[in-house]
Amino acid sequence: MRRSEVRRRHTEVAATVNPPLAIGQDLVGIFLMLAILFQARGSGLSATFGGDSSVYRSRRGVERRLWQFTILLAIMFCVFSEASFLLPH
Repeated sequence: MRRSEVRRRHTEVAATVNPPLAIGQDLVGIFLMLAILFQARGSGLSATFGGDSSVYRSRRGVERRLWQFTILLAIMFCVFSEASFLLPH
């Protein structure tokens, strides 16, 4: 493939992306990552792989709201992904 063909194909693919949906998906993705990182319960690798011996407790207050917000962000991320796939530019 020649360079001009590669550039043309790259331009065609880039033109199919809906910019507002792409920006929205990027922002939701960033906030989703942050929300997941804020939910770290234990510290260290032993807690990550199940070595934490803490007793299960229900989420309360800020921790519960953060968990609900994370679920909302995950749903929004899926909606943005489907919308960017289904809606034309």
